[in-house]
Amino acid sequence: MRNEFVESQIDSASGAQLHLYSRLPEGRVRAAVHINHGMAEHGARYGRFARALSGAGFAVFAHDHRGHGKTEAPDAPRGVFAAESGFDRVIEDVLAVNSHIRSRDRDTPVVVFGHSMGSIIALNFALRHPERVDGLACWNAGVETGVMARASRIILGAQRLLRGRNHPSALARKLTFDTWNKQFRPNRTEFDWLSRDKAEVDAYVADPACGFDVSVGLWLDLLDGVFYAGSDANLKRLHKGLAVHIQGGGADPCSNKGRDMEHLAKRMGKAGMKDVTSVILPETRHESLNEINRMDITAGFLGWLNKRFH
Repeated sequence: MRNEFVESQIDSASGAQLHLYSRLPEGRVRAAVHINHGMAEHGARYGRFARALSGAGFAVFAHDHRGHGKTEAPDAPRGVFAAESGFDRVIEDVLAVNSHIRSRDRDTPVVVFGHSMGSIIALNFALRHPERVDGLACWNAGVETGVMARASRIILGAQRLLRGRNHPSALARKLTFDTWNKQFRPNRTEFDWLSRDKAEVDAYVADPACGFDVSVGLWLDLLDGVFYAGSDANLKRLHKGLAVHIQGGGADPCSNKGRDMEHLAKRMGKAGMKDVTSVILPETRHESLNEINRMDITAGFLGWLNKRFH
């Protein structure tokens, strides 16, 4: 993998030492985009996207979440957010990066971007710290709180009692990743659901920092974020004029083939938000930035940025 970033570490009030990736444009910075990666992956995978954004005048920052990549925390081994209140600790870390970005130039607008698990994190950060978000991008994971989410809480809660909070949850993997992959039979790999680009799937499979089973506790922590953002009352905390970009793949099982993203956009509209863009990409699987149509997808997002951040 070509390294497109300058790498460094920053300390978070949560006790974590966050591994930070940054890429700055030449000349004036129009806005900063803070990338939040998905489950069982890491920030370095967004280098190609960062190169395109920085080439258009946008500074790009990403960090490895707790339990992922090169970030270190005493209570967060691989696949674990924290010993307790894990989702709160993750939001503290996002705040630390946001503060770092703003310390460079407090007048620079910050767009908080999230893919999959990172989408849930980005949305929750915007809900809890609306004054620190000038733009929001939620891609490839909604915040549905229906029967499946409630049942998952019960099942994972029982597994936590039996196995402990830090136990890797093979059951959760079977109910999600493995089930989603069955939609693309005959399967070439366990991760065909990620992309139609075989080379990108193979790179994910070959990456030792990707594809691992996360803990029971992490899944439960993430569900805390889903239920918080799934509340219509909480959604009203967002500024009505906040620019939001919502995107999903029409063949992505994680977002119910994009329908969960459409639902999130409709909820935001009902909450009175005035600048919500919703894009569903036909035939596109989960990792849209690693899909065969990624150049068009990146161009579309750049078009959205260009209209709002001059």
